[in-house]
Amino acid sequence: MKTAIDVSVVVPTYRERDNLAELTERLFSSLKEAGLQGELIIVDDDSQDGTIDICRSLAEHFPVRLITRIGERGLATAVIRGLQEAQGECLVVMDADLSHPPEAVPELLRPLQTQQADFVIGSRYVPGGSLDESWGLFRRLNSRVAGWLARGLTTARDPMAGFFSLHRRHLTNLNGLNPCGYKIGLEIMVRCGLSRIVEVPIHFTDRTRGESKLSLKEQGLYLKHLARLYAFRFPEAVRFSTFTAVGISGLVLDMLSFALLAPGVGIRIARAAAIWMAMTWNYELNRSITFRQTETSGRLVQYLKFCGACLFGAMVSWSISVGLIEQTTFFSRHPITAAGLGPVFAAVVNYAACRMWVFRSRPAPASPATAPGFAGLLRKPSVPAGDTSAMLNMSGESQNSAALLATTSDTPERTAA
Repeated sequence: MKTAIDVSVVVPTYRERDNLAELTERLFSSLKEAGLQGELIIVDDDSQDGTIDICRSLAEHFPVRLITRIGERGLATAVIRGLQEAQGECLVVMDADLSHPPEAVPELLRPLQTQQADFVIGSRYVPGGSLDESWGLFRRLNSRVAGWLARGLTTARDPMAGFFSLHRRHLTNLNGLNPCGYKIGLEIMVRCGLSRIVEVPIHFTDRTRGESKLSLKEQGLYLKHLARLYAFRFPEAVRFSTFTAVGISGLVLDMLSFALLAPGVGIRIARAAAIWMAMTWNYELNRSITFRQTETSGRLVQYLKFCGACLFGAMVSWSISVGLIEQTTFFSRHPITAAGLGPVFAAVVNYAACRMWVFRSRPAPASPATAPGFAGLLRKPSVPAGDTSAMLNMSGESQNSAALLATTSDTPERTAA
């Protein structure tokens, strides 16, 4: 008799008790029809709405496990917690509000089973996919814009989807995951380098019970999350863009300072003071923003190096501008264009000097040989150090039905039910 778990379905919840029974019944009915053995892992952020009682009842008939987190909240981190406890070879993540059809789970597994994909999305925006008619124009536009903003990170048409599947072997970078907000699928795709993506069409149904957790704050966190992921995927491009933006802000400060000081102290002193203020401004912003993850010791020496790099860049700018004007006919007729090209080359030179000399990268810390990666943590269910966990096996349950009721908090004590 087949006993291995084919799929673990992770469902993060917060006050979703009214949806859990229908979700569970529909999910295991679809798995049974597909001939798949599965488990449902519900990770609840201490809803205190009767979720524990519902799961206790469901565990008498289905392989349901509940993890209740205390002192921590957030969809993305809840999903990671559930994936750590998963025992299945394939992993599925879906919402509890029934917007994702449980009947589509076998379809999300098929591309993984046939080795056609590393990551499978239940998509609203591929042929055959659709949205609930109750979605208004603003909500549809909001979803589309959010997806377009992520197009530089993935080719997926529905990168915002919270309904996805992957094989456990592709979760190799637990320490590298840095979710912010609720788009854990996009986080995994980017940071685990999953490029073979298949999108399975689904009909996205609006919730009928409970309240949506989407808010303006969550949308702000999504933008912050995108910034992190772009910095991860294109670190040098993002760093250079930030360096350029800092330079532009310094130029504005330079001009304003000069305009304010010149009438009182004269052009020469005002110009020198404005340049010094702009240079100091740029140094502080680059130190705290552009190169914040690099070496920061020796502030005075580093500041002097930065001033030296800026001086060298100024010499490059002057040489290029003057050389173009004096040596070419075109630029001799268009000196303003030559003057504009000089700072462009100077910015590249300044950036290279800052990157390699002023703000040198920190050496990566050596990882202990015994430190487990995400794949190692996924092999066996475990309770992270520092959690308080209570595990209870329901009496009278069938052999393939077991419930794990775990409560995690910030206290280091361990209790057993």
